[in-house]
Amino acid sequence: MTEAQRVECTSLLRVDGLKTEIRQRHATIRAIDGVSFSVAQGETVGLVGESGSGKTMTGLSIIGLLPPGGRVVGGRILFLGQDLARLPARAMRAVRGSGIGVVFQDPMTSLNPCMTIGDQIVEPIRAHRESDRKAARRRALELLDLVGVPQAKERLKDYPHQLSGGLRQRVMIAIALSCDPKLLIADEPTTALDVTIQSEILELLGRLKAALSMSMLLITHDLGVIAGHADRVIVMYAGRIVEEANASELFAQTRHPYTGALLASIPEVDEGTDRVLYSIPGVPPDLSQDRQGCAFAPRCDRATGRCEVDDPQLEGCADHSAACFNPLTTEEGSGRSPMHAVAVEPRRPPPSSADKRAPLLVVDHVVKTYPVTTGVLRRRIGAVNAVSDVSFTMTQGETLGLVGESGCGKTTLGKMIVALERPDAGSIVFDGIDLTKQSNRATRTMRRNFQLIFQDPYSSLDPRMRVGPALREPMVINAIGNGVSRDRRITELLGDVGLSKEAVRYYPHEFSGGQRQRIGFARALTLSPRLIVADEPVSALDVSIRSQLLNLIKRLQEAHELTYLVISHDLSVVRYLADRIGVMYLGKLVEIGTCEQVYGRPAHPYTAGLLAAVPIPDPARERAKRRIPVNGELPSARNPPSGCRFRTRCPRAQERCTVEEPVLQAVSGTDHQAACHFPLVATDVGKSAQRDGSRAFGSDGA
Repeated sequence: MTEAQRVECTSLLRVDGLKTEIRQRHATIRAIDGVSFSVAQGETVGLVGESGSGKTMTGLSIIGLLPPGGRVVGGRILFLGQDLARLPARAMRAVRGSGIGVVFQDPMTSLNPCMTIGDQIVEPIRAHRESDRKAARRRALELLDLVGVPQAKERLKDYPHQLSGGLRQRVMIAIALSCDPKLLIADEPTTALDVTIQSEILELLGRLKAALSMSMLLITHDLGVIAGHADRVIVMYAGRIVEEANASELFAQTRHPYTGALLASIPEVDEGTDRVLYSIPGVPPDLSQDRQGCAFAPRCDRATGRCEVDDPQLEGCADHSAACFNPLTTEEGSGRSPMHAVAVEPRRPPPSSADKRAPLLVVDHVVKTYPVTTGVLRRRIGAVNAVSDVSFTMTQGETLGLVGESGCGKTTLGKMIVALERPDAGSIVFDGIDLTKQSNRATRTMRRNFQLIFQDPYSSLDPRMRVGPALREPMVINAIGNGVSRDRRITELLGDVGLSKEAVRYYPHEFSGGQRQRIGFARALTLSPRLIVADEPVSALDVSIRSQLLNLIKRLQEAHELTYLVISHDLSVVRYLADRIGVMYLGKLVEIGTCEQVYGRPAHPYTAGLLAAVPIPDPARERAKRRIPVNGELPSARNPPSGCRFRTRCPRAQERCTVEEPVLQAVSGTDHQAACHFPLVATDVGKSAQRDGSRAFGSDGA
C-alpha cells in the first residue's frame, strides 16, 4: 500500500486537489486552486489566512453550501470513503448535519429569528433521526445542558434575540452536535465574541470533541486560537496551501514568509508599545485574473526573479512542508520578529498624575439608564443601568483605552462623550465647558471638536455617496473654506491615511474593509477635532490589515495632536495603543491605571481573568497557562447583583461583597485604582497573569 493510499484509508476526511470556482457576470473567481489535506479521526486541523485566502470557501466546498455561481470543478472530497463532490443534492443533505456539523461565524444571522431555540434544535434531529417530537425535545434539552446553557429548560422557549452572543454561539454548537457528527467544521466560531466568552467557547469545543470522539476543522484568522487548540495547521493564501505543519513545529520553526509575516503582525499583551508593528505590504491578488509565479511574490521581501515566473509547490516532510523557493532560515523562523526587524520609534511618555496640564476631558459621576417598556402604551416596567457612576479625566494628547465585555457600558459612555447621548446624572466637561448643560444647537457647534469612529465603516458610510462628497459634507455643513480649499484638504487627508487622491471617485463598496476604515479616519479628521472616540476600530479586520491601522492610529495622533478614547474588547490592541487603561464591568469602572500597572500588576480579579483569557500565538505558552475563570454569563443590567457586581463570577467573593459596593481606591500609587474589597496582592500577580495565569488570584489560592 502506498503512502497516499494509507492516508486515504486512515483519514476521516481527505481533500485531494480541490478546485472551486465562483462564476460571476463579468468574471470567474478561482477561489480554491488545487488544495489537498486530510483530517484524521479525533484530530483538530486549523485553517488560517487572510480574508480572501480561501479558508472559508474550503469549508463551504466540503459541506456543499457554496454561494450562487459557486461549484467544485475539480478534485475529490472523501468523507468516510464517499466523494462528497459528486453526491447529488439529496444525498448531500443527508450527510450535512448528520455526518458533518457546522458552526458558523455569526450566530445571529445563522439562527432563524422567527423560531424558538428549542424548535431550531429539534428540526435537524427530526430531519436526520427517526424521532418523534417529544423525544427530539428531550434531546434538545440534553444538548443545551451539554453545551453549558444555564436554565436550559426555560431557554428552549426563547428566541435568538433574547440571548447574549455567547449563548447564541452555544446554541449553534448544540444544533451542530444534534445528530452526533463525526466531523465539526467551526468557521470563525469566536470572532465576534468577547475574550472571556471566546475562551469559554473554545474550551467547550475542545471538551466536546474529546468526549464525543469528533474531528474538527477550525477555520480562523486568529493564530492565538490556533496555537491553543489545533493539532495541525494549514496556512492558505490566494486559494492555495502555502505551509502545513504540526502546530508546535509551525510556531517554533516557521518556513513560509507569509506565515512569518502573519505572526510578526500580532501585538501581544506583554510586549512593549514602542515599536512599529509589521504589516504585510500590498493586498492579496485578484483571484479572477490569470497569474504566473508565486502569488505572494508581489508582497514578499524575499522574492527573486524565479518567484515571478515559477509556481512553488509544497515541499518538505510529512510533519512540515512549505511552498516557497526562499524559505525562512532556522534563525528567521524561530521567532516572531527577527525576519522583520522594524526600527523602534520613540514614544512620548504617558501623562501621569504629576502632569500639571489642565485636563481636556473630565467625566464626573456619569449615569445613564434606558427605560424598559411594555404594551401599546409603553408602560415602564424597569430600566437598563448602562453606565453607573463613572468618573475619569483625560489630558491633551493622551490615549485612554476602555475594555470590558459586551454590555459593560463602554460604547454608551463613548456616545455620551461625543454628545450623541445625554447622561441622566453627572457631568462631562470638555475643555472647561460642561456638555450636559449646553443646548442642542450649542452642542452641535461644539461637536466638531470631538468625533466618533465606528466599528463597522461600511454601515457608517453612505453607500450612495462617493468618498469625495462624503469627506466634503462635514466642511460644507460647518461652512469651512471654499471649493478649492476643501478639495485640497480632502487630498491631504487621503494622503494622511494612506489612500490615493483618486479614491474620491469611488463608492464605499468598491474598497476593502481596511480601506473603508481609513476613509472613516479621514472623515473624522476633516474638522480637525481634538478628541476622537474610536469604538472597536480594528475588530473586524485581518491581523495584517489590523497592524496597518494600528500604526496609522499612532501616526495620526502625532501628526494631528489627537487625544484618543479607544473602546475595545481586544486587550492586545488596547495595550499597543493606550497610555492608560480603564476596565469596565456592568456599567462600573472597576480598575484604571497605566498600561504597565494594569497589565503587569492587575489588582481586580476581573482584569486578571480578562488577561488570562487572551490567546497567545505560542502553543507551549498557550497550553501551559492555567485558565483563570470568569465564570458564567454577564448578569442582566436590568437587575445587577447587590454589592459588588462582579461577585457572582468572582472566585474571591466573600460575604462583604454581597452587601457592600466597592469604590475605586488606590492600590499601587495614585495612578492605579481598583474597586475591589479584596484586590490581588501585587507580589502574586504580574506577567504571570497573562503568561500562565498560575498565581493571578493570589498566593492564598482563593
